[in-house]
Amino acid sequence: MPRAAQVAPIEVLARGEIAVKGRLPWASNATFLVEVTSGRTATLGVYKPLRGERPLWDFPRGLYRREVAAYLLSEVLGWGLVPPTLEREGPYGPGSIQLFVDAEFEEHYFTLRGRPEQHTALTRVCAFDLVANNADRKSGHCLLGRDGRLYAIDNGLCFHVEPKLRTVVWDFAGELIPEDVRTAARRLAAQGLPGPLAGLLASEERAALLGRARALAAAERFPEDSTGMRYPWPLV
Repeated sequence: MPRAAQVAPIEVLARGEIAVKGRLPWASNATFLVEVTSGRTATLGVYKPLRGERPLWDFPRGLYRREVAAYLLSEVLGWGLVPPTLEREGPYGPGSIQLFVDAEFEEHYFTLRGRPEQHTALTRVCAFDLVANNADRKSGHCLLGRDGRLYAIDNGLCFHVEPKLRTVVWDFAGELIPEDVRTAARRLAAQGLPGPLAGLLASEERAALLGRARALAAAERFPEDSTGMRYPWPLV
């Protein structure tokens, strides 16, 4: 008897029935662990509804759309850093649903930064945050999956027009930017943003994003922070 075709997790997230399992603690905005079921396939996801967002003075409402945009940017760059994330209607209204990462939760950036096997992935996180203008890269936003891959989560505070970079990832400051990273940024700047990604950002945000990609492609070394102030709080 032929085996049924396996459904990709992002297809389950897109089409499945959502059941809330509980609220995730310590998140500044309402964040829920959900189970998404499609036929005989079920997967866990992280659901961030619009109605659970706290208003911010410097970012417009709809941070969940920036979570989706971050996933699409990671895919366009070819780095696979952000878990599959999409926009859809959920139990508490529209929001983002991201594939839950089965991770070694005692691990985070500060425990991983010295490991040679994570060097490539962490340099890409550094570059990704420069291009996305991430204003909140805490150490705990870098997850080590049980599959051995590094994942970058909680990307809602990205894509502002003004320089907003706040990150714990400063270990690469002054180091040469790998050529494959510069090539990916150069390709993005030359080809422009694909429709789904462009549709999630305002026109000035799209222009700023491409400008940051061009700057990264032209740079030789990762930037340094002479002020010592571009860190998020809390750090983890």
